[in-house]
Amino acid sequence: MEAFFTSTALVALAEMGDKTQLLAMLLATRFRKPAPIILGILAATLANHFLAALVGHSVAGALTQPWFRYAVAASFIAMAVWTLIPDKFDEDEPLKAPSKAGVFMTTLIAFFLVEMGDKTQVATVMLGARFDNILAVTAGTTLGMMIANVPAVLFGGALARKVPMRALQIGAALLFLTLGLWMIADLQGWIG
Repeated sequence: MEAFFTSTALVALAEMGDKTQLLAMLLATRFRKPAPIILGILAATLANHFLAALVGHSVAGALTQPWFRYAVAASFIAMAVWTLIPDKFDEDEPLKAPSKAGVFMTTLIAFFLVEMGDKTQVATVMLGARFDNILAVTAGTTLGMMIANVPAVLFGGALARKVPMRALQIGAALLFLTLGLWMIADLQGWIG
């Protein structure tokens, strides 16, 4: 359960103000069909984050040396810094999806591609390396993405004006920092 709850909290907060959340708002504004957008986000996130967690888990299994665990901890600390850098999304840039694709397929393709190399995907790789349960990490990170993006789809513009995105980014950064420092303390034997 620790993998699930940690993954959910970290990704939900890291997603605030992220380019994929901005994409969710853009899709909602352009298509005005929330159900296929939400389902597209869900499908894209499940696929993307399962693969990311699998990569993280595979790398962690192959590299069990203490230096690798320190590298994962340092990556969480680096994510704390990265989270403080707000993403921008060009609303005028056309969506790149097949011309005959419906709302679901457009969302699925756009979300999957935009999530590649995104901080939430990188966080999922790190969480997959940190925890031994790929399914719990995937479920948690997917739930975190849905917690952040479903309101963006449903309430779009109004949400962007009322939620203090900077405070949420700082909260996410503190969570990443805490997890990184906790891992270092655990490796040093200061915990437990």
